[in-house]
Amino acid sequence: MSQGTLSVRDIASEIVAREGGYVNDPDDPGGATKYGVTIHTMRRLGLDLTGDGQVTPADVRRLTKSKAVKIFVDHYFSRPRIADLPQPLQPSVFDMYVNAGANAVKILQTLLGKMGFTVSVDGAIGPNTIAATARAHASAPNHIVDAYGIERRNYYFDLADRRPASRKYALSRAGGKGGWIKRAEAFIAPRYHLSDTEFRRRIASWD
Repeated sequence: MSQGTLSVRDIASEIVAREGGYVNDPDDPGGATKYGVTIHTMRRLGLDLTGDGQVTPADVRRLTKSKAVKIFVDHYFSRPRIADLPQPLQPSVFDMYVNAGANAVKILQTLLGKMGFTVSVDGAIGPNTIAATARAHASAPNHIVDAYGIERRNYYFDLADRRPASRKYALSRAGGKGGWIKRAEAFIAPRYHLSDTEFRRRIASWD
């Protein structure tokens, strides 16, 4: 996915389009969701769109695309300080933050540790994480984005290993790659995508 020339709003708009409309899947801990914005986020932000004094699935249904984009830019990009990371990493970290909250940063911090730039794995982008990420990017400018994407993919696999109810997000009904894996690989160079055989080998224990 080439997003180097896109604005933050463009990236947020792509996320909204990819997330799709209203869903309320009982297997999804996020609960009622629309355009990737969960009811938990709307409650935290006090978005009572129906004006009845509470935030319910009815408010989630009323969420507009433009409002979702603004929520993502303000609360999933600016507030977590993703803008302070090297630009090539921003789209993937931003997309993962929308999908998994602070775990997106923990994945980055764990990766930094593997690269020899140890920081606290606390899910917060502070001065140490910013400095370490800059050094890591400078040391491997052609690899760190792929490395982060691969860590994302591993996070999804590990989550599905531990939680069988989540496997439908990593595995399609036809037995191929599910939405989670495709989402991670959208930010990974094609040469690092899993082949069908590699994917089936990775999920063999799920049978």
